[in-house]
Amino acid sequence: MRNMRAETNVHNLIMEGRKKLSVSGVDDVESFNETEIVLHTNMGVLIIEGEKLHINKLTIDNGEVLIDGELSGVRYTYESENSGGFLKRLFK
Repeated sequence: MRNMRAETNVHNLIMEGRKKLSVSGVDDVESFNETEIVLHTNMGVLIIEGEKLHINKLTIDNGEVLIDGELSGVRYTYESENSGGFLKRLFK
């Protein structure tokens, strides 16, 4: 049986007053700290920036992440800026 989330390819962001962010369609959490959270979603890599960021709920099986903190930015990339690809990691 295939995962329903994979079939529907649902990805949503719901921000509440720059203090709470709900993200669906999350495949993996690459990294997180109090100023940046990097998520792999079905629409690309999502980078969330701010202060005092906390992941309050993480349900990878359902692809949902709930984040609290002082949100200052949300942006997408197609490759993680931290990883730099396979060759860059190989020759570090």
